[in-house]
Amino acid sequence: MTAPHDDPAGRAGGTPDGGTDGTAGPAGSKTIDTGLRLLELLRDHPDGLTITGLSRAAGIHRNAVSRHLAALRAHRLVGRDGNVFTLGLGIVELNAAVRRRLRVAAAAALQELADACHATAFITVLDAEEDQAVALTVAEPRGSSIHVAYRAGNRHPADRGAPGIAILSGRPPRPGERDAVARARRAGHATSSGELQPGAWGLAVPIVTGDRPVEASVGVVTIGERGEDATAPLVRAAAAHIARLF
Repeated sequence: MTAPHDDPAGRAGGTPDGGTDGTAGPAGSKTIDTGLRLLELLRDHPDGLTITGLSRAAGIHRNAVSRHLAALRAHRLVGRDGNVFTLGLGIVELNAAVRRRLRVAAAAALQELADACHATAFITVLDAEEDQAVALTVAEPRGSSIHVAYRAGNRHPADRGAPGIAILSGRPPRPGERDAVARARRAGHATSSGELQPGAWGLAVPIVTGDRPVEASVGVVTIGERGEDATAPLVRAAAAHIARLF
C-alpha cells in the first residue's frame, strides 16, 4: 500500500487510491481501506482476479490497483499466477491466531462427535494457495480400541476425500469440479470411501459462517462404511455448533 505522498493522484486532488469518490477521512486510513477492499474482493473470488477485474470491481484506477497489489505481495498477503492475483499465504499466517481459537473452541464439540459416532473426528481447513485440505485438529473416540489414525497437519488435494469435498461444496462452483462436489452441495454433506486411506470411509459437513465462502469442514472417518443416514445428522449438528462459536 502506498503512502499518501507517493501517490501522484493524491497530489493532483484525487483520493490516495487514484479514485475520486471524495470519501472523508485521513489519507492513510483511505489507503488502508483500499487495500482491505482488494483483499475482500480476492476472498470472494477464490479463483483470482486480474488487475482489470479488480479495478472494475473496486472502482479504482488500474495503476492504483497495481501499486496496492505490489505492496500486498511484498507482505505475502497476495499471490500471483501469471496475470491472476489471489489471496496469499500471509493471510494464512495472520489467520493462525483465529485458527487456534477454532481448535480450542471446537475441542469439546469434536470430542463429543467422536464419542457419539465411535469414530475419529476432525476439523479440516482449506489451503487455497495450494488447493489442498489440511487437518487442523483431531479427536479420537474414547473407549474405542480400534479406529482410524488421523493426524493434525495431514494434507491432501482439496477435491479428494470427504473433508475437502465438503469445503468445496460450500464455495462457488468452479469449472471442472468433480461430480462429488456437486452432489455434496445438494446433499449438505460429502462422503468418500478409500480415497485417502484404503478401507476408510469418511463423512464431512462444511462449517458455514455467515455468507462467506466456506473455509473449513468437520467430519468423521471410520474403518468400513457406516450408516450415512445416522451419521450425517450428528456431523451436521457438530458443524452448526462450531459455526455458532464464531
